[in-house]
Amino acid sequence: MPPDIDEQTRRFITERRVARLATADASGQPAVVPVCYAFDGERIYSALDEKPKRAELRKLKRVRNIEANPKVSLVVDDYFEDWSELVFVVITGLASIIEPDCDEHSRAVTLLREKYPQYRTMQIERNPLIKIRPVGVKRWAGR
Repeated sequence: MPPDIDEQTRRFITERRVARLATADASGQPAVVPVCYAFDGERIYSALDEKPKRAELRKLKRVRNIEANPKVSLVVDDYFEDWSELVFVVITGLASIIEPDCDEHSRAVTLLREKYPQYRTMQIERNPLIKIRPVGVKRWAGR
């Protein structure tokens, strides 16, 4: 069961374009990477897409980390020079890799393509996706 998320926080998460995904390997060594994502109100999905990468999709550090240690954090934020305007949401959760050819994967691809026009020309339906099941959500705002 996902944590209760108020409407203001849900809207904030849904409307932002990028987040930072923190993973850790089996020994606890952290890694952080910016990600594009879609939020359906209960789960967060991130594509393993066709942007240039140094490794094959299944050998990406974030994928290896999630397979070794599913505990993740995702930070969604707005930065302003006027620090009273700062807002961020930290989502802790359990991540997994979902494979193509299942209904959940298809729904996630649709959400990602609706949010990011760039994905409409990429074959993300052929690639695994990252799914995050939130277990905790904390929002902070300067006002």
